[in-house]
Amino acid sequence: MKLTTHEVRPDTRDRAVLVSLVTPELKRQDAFDADYSLAELISLAETAQVDVMGTLTQNKEYADSKWFIGKGKAEELKTLIGETDANTAIFDQELSGAQVRNLEQFLDVKIIDRTQLILDIFAQRAKTREGIIQVELAQLSYLLPRLSGHGKNLSRLGGGIGTRGPGESKLETDRRHIRNRISELKRQLQEVVRHRNLHRERRKETGVYQVALVGYTNAGKSTMLKQLTHTDVFVENQLFATLDPTSRALKLPGGADIVLTDTVGFIQNLPHDLVAAFRATLEEANEADLILHVVDSSSEMMPTQMKVVDQVLEELGAHGKERITLFNKIDLCPPGQEEMLTTEGEFLRLSAYNEADLDRVRELLERKLMSDSRVYRIPADKGDVISLVYRVGEVLENEVDGSDMLFKVRLNNKEFGKIGYMLAAYDAARLAQGEPGGETTNHV
Repeated sequence: MKLTTHEVRPDTRDRAVLVSLVTPELKRQDAFDADYSLAELISLAETAQVDVMGTLTQNKEYADSKWFIGKGKAEELKTLIGETDANTAIFDQELSGAQVRNLEQFLDVKIIDRTQLILDIFAQRAKTREGIIQVELAQLSYLLPRLSGHGKNLSRLGGGIGTRGPGESKLETDRRHIRNRISELKRQLQEVVRHRNLHRERRKETGVYQVALVGYTNAGKSTMLKQLTHTDVFVENQLFATLDPTSRALKLPGGADIVLTDTVGFIQNLPHDLVAAFRATLEEANEADLILHVVDSSSEMMPTQMKVVDQVLEELGAHGKERITLFNKIDLCPPGQEEMLTTEGEFLRLSAYNEADLDRVRELLERKLMSDSRVYRIPADKGDVISLVYRVGEVLENEVDGSDMLFKVRLNNKEFGKIGYMLAAYDAARLAQGEPGGETTNHV
């Protein structure tokens, strides 16, 4: 059987009934809210170009091993599908291959779960080679243990949700073929990761501070990047508008440059296969010197969204990173709500479209990243060190003193070690010859 990519035309859009099963185990999860999760599933379906024909919710002690929902509720679902002329059922939780097979046979419609829906959206969004590889790897990793349950699904004509791939010409349902393809994609991804790591190392060698924007999907991270850096960045009011990390130079008020990177948005129950495939991309947050957590302060589910971001950062090993919370979209908050926006650690309340608010972000970044000023004595013929000082710091004053240059400089914090190491070598040589030492250690 083959899985091919199809353009979704208005007359072939999927028509779906959305189904949610709420169990006591789910209710015990801190970041889970049944109503919000279903509302988010509706947004995901609409993002995937699906017409939502209706919703169905069941409260049950545990998922049915055969039907996922109860047999009676499956009968109700079948009736609703017939009444609404739906051709797809989308479940808010992840299904096993056997459950998919049983539901397909009973309902005679395409069965999609939340994970497959998110993967489908990512398949639509992937444009770069890295993004395409990551999405296909996640899709195959999801599909492999479920092949026996997706036979009818994969063979349905017309394409649409659940059958979109990031450019692959065919996908045989043979396990060995898929395993070989997964191995090849992992090899390609390792090569991409190697290049990404080289770029990271080069950025580190330049001494430029790296700041990562993280947050729930559609919180306004790309808008923040675009407005702060005054550069062309794709911005769209939709889920997962950004897949590939986008880095731009940001000039701080004092003149120093830093690198600001936008990352893929997080979401409740982000598929593990997707986190694994996108780890190299998500680790931009882990490699950053500082994290800016962008929060949609106008969302009714703001606390839940913040918890989800915390959980993903913890999974990535970046939970302990220094972080500043940016409560974005305060212009959309009801009167009086703005004052209630607070959290542990440093935070700002702002709108990404307010230039005065953006100036406060830039000033806070400079205060966090730049040190107090110091005076450095550098031999005038040491152009590499002088160039480094200008690149990583803000030169407040400079003057000639014999064969040396005196620089009053404010450096970014992590460059003290590099500059100090270089100057210590000069000190040792100059002191041995009875000449003046290097760095003036007093803060000025």
